[in-house]
Amino acid sequence: MTELSAALNTHWENILAVSWFLLCFKGYSLYANRAAQHVNCLASEMHQYRVEWMKRMLTRENRIADTSTIANLERSVAFFASTTLLILAGLITVVGSTQKAIDVISDIPFASQATTAEWELKLLLMVILFIFAFFKFTWSLRQYGFASVMIGGAPLPTDAMVNQARTAYALRISNTMSLAAGNFNTGLRTYYFSMAVLGWFINPWIFMGLSTLIMLILYRREFKSRTLAEMLMSRSE
Repeated sequence: MTELSAALNTHWENILAVSWFLLCFKGYSLYANRAAQHVNCLASEMHQYRVEWMKRMLTRENRIADTSTIANLERSVAFFASTTLLILAGLITVVGSTQKAIDVISDIPFASQATTAEWELKLLLMVILFIFAFFKFTWSLRQYGFASVMIGGAPLPTDAMVNQARTAYALRISNTMSLAAGNFNTGLRTYYFSMAVLGWFINPWIFMGLSTLIMLILYRREFKSRTLAEMLMSRSE
């Protein structure tokens, strides 16, 4: 118990910073996912556009443009997935040069002195974040692939099918695409928040400040951006 108390007294700033980071990271994700169900935001508006897209797709016999658009989305996700692997390789390389990295950071003003164990814990957090992002990107990539197959098997305009069944099919495809976009968005958020972790290598308080700043940036872009306003205006016309 005495050792635990001593550790808490020594590392309370780092514990507070990590706790605040996790609250911002997970808390914002939960808020954004729930708010998208009843508040206008980029995720909810894009879903509506996907629904309209799939309804129009079912009225066309030639669907090359639709599959090409999904292929472009897949390339974007694949780029981030491959980039994440490169970042992970770089982080693992840094682990082998811990002391050199500590010496470089120690020359930065306001940088706190860190032991080798503390430095490796910070790198471990970065590694965990990018592993999480990699799984999100690859799952998004597979979901876009599923949507492509669903479009390939979609009924043609000449097929005998009631409008209600066509609408239901369009909703299933658009829901699958929205799930893919949601996982991609989560991966991008992880990239954003990983930038905040870089501040931890300098100072726990900078880490907390960057976590807060990134959360506010994400909120503004997803709920208050000009892009969202244009999308709302275009759909209401």
